[in-house]
Amino acid sequence: MKPCSNSNSLIFDLEEDKFKDECGVFGVFSNGSIEAAPLTYYGLYALQHRGQESAGIVVSDGEHLKIHKSMGLVSEVFNEEIINNLKGSSAIGHVRYSTTGSSNQINAQPILGKYKLGSIAIAHNGNLVNAEVIRGLLEDGGVIFQTSIDSEVLLNLIARGAKKGIKNAVVDAIQAVKGSYAIVILTEHSLIGVRDPNGIRPLCIGRINDSYILASESCALDAVSAEFVRDVQPGEIVIINKDGIESVNFSEKTKCETCSFEYIYFARPDSTIDNINVYNSRVKTGRKLFEECPVDADVVIGVPDSGIPAAVGYAEASGIPYGIGFIKNKYVGRTFIAPSQEMRERAVSVKLNPLKVNVEGKRVVIVDDSIVRGTTSKRLVEILKKAGATEVHFRVSSPVVKYPCYFGIDTPYRSELVGAKSSLEEIRDYIGADSLGYISIEGLLEALGKDKGFCLGCFTGVYPVSAPMETAKDHLE
Repeated sequence: MKPCSNSNSLIFDLEEDKFKDECGVFGVFSNGSIEAAPLTYYGLYALQHRGQESAGIVVSDGEHLKIHKSMGLVSEVFNEEIINNLKGSSAIGHVRYSTTGSSNQINAQPILGKYKLGSIAIAHNGNLVNAEVIRGLLEDGGVIFQTSIDSEVLLNLIARGAKKGIKNAVVDAIQAVKGSYAIVILTEHSLIGVRDPNGIRPLCIGRINDSYILASESCALDAVSAEFVRDVQPGEIVIINKDGIESVNFSEKTKCETCSFEYIYFARPDSTIDNINVYNSRVKTGRKLFEECPVDADVVIGVPDSGIPAAVGYAEASGIPYGIGFIKNKYVGRTFIAPSQEMRERAVSVKLNPLKVNVEGKRVVIVDDSIVRGTTSKRLVEILKKAGATEVHFRVSSPVVKYPCYFGIDTPYRSELVGAKSSLEEIRDYIGADSLGYISIEGLLEALGKDKGFCLGCFTGVYPVSAPMETAKDHLE
């Protein structure tokens, strides 16, 4: 990744030094008043930021399930003809970034299969940490798997309990797995949503007249003009059919510990998750960040896009003017769609240029949401100084990332995390900043709201669910 001929700009993959997104799920149940496929298409479009490798939709017309899925963005996988051929009043959809299972079409979701009660499809956001053990037991019993993803393990568990009926089959299957999950399941006559007992992955319910929507984020409800009803609770199964919506609590020990990175980075800023608005939470972390890590400067800038709200909060608290520091090519979009380093290197680069007029001759505070490996932070400091910034003070609106995630985020090994092996001064020296400051864990919790629980495993190494020994990503398949 070398600087281009213009010394004041740099071409690189802005997201290569970020945690990689998980997946997004969407579901629709209607008694026939709407066509579900177009609605699901727009819902997935709103969730595209959660996964950009593959997309898929399964529809039900009350008698049969029909599927279309492929590699690529939602707009690449579907067109008007395909959507028009997906006739049905109920549907589920999925956008994927591979956290378990390799990135290929056979692992694209939803997964559709047949079992004793008919057809069933499943789409899943999260990771089942005991999927490998269950998969081995099922294979010993003669079960054949078509994919390498953990969602198929759950599908087979449900199929094995089919004689009890779909409701009991899902309850029994869910109680056998551990990890993080927001799941949507579709049969000919029902839409089912499930959220793990710790609520690590988000899932919410919306409504359009007498039709119900399930979605990973509330921004997807807005995209289809649905009314927000509520979040699915940790340890809750919601079963939606012609009789309405039924709630089943499958776990006695539940505690809402939403992934803190949903608020820091993953979720769209116009979403609200578990009664916390994402944009407001990022602004509050920026304000708290100034309280904990003040500095004298002339301008505060944010790293597009997720660092900007925190930069706004930092500027508000400090009284230092906020300014646009970088111009990002908006037509490229997020470019971490490829999970391997080789593919990332071949991917279309994001061009990020400093806005020289706002930084030249100035002491600059740059606010970003996280530092993972430190490589991008180093480049950002370089291009600001090349653009004429006299000082660059780096501020981070998350605590120091020291541990990997096992619950639906593709993270590096701990040995690759700069915060796990380096002191604050060593990180500052590596990225070349004049000063470096992170928000504390206590400060983050104060900004998010201390009356609610959060998963902080990537900061503390303490996880809501027992994590496996550190291992390769494909070990969780």
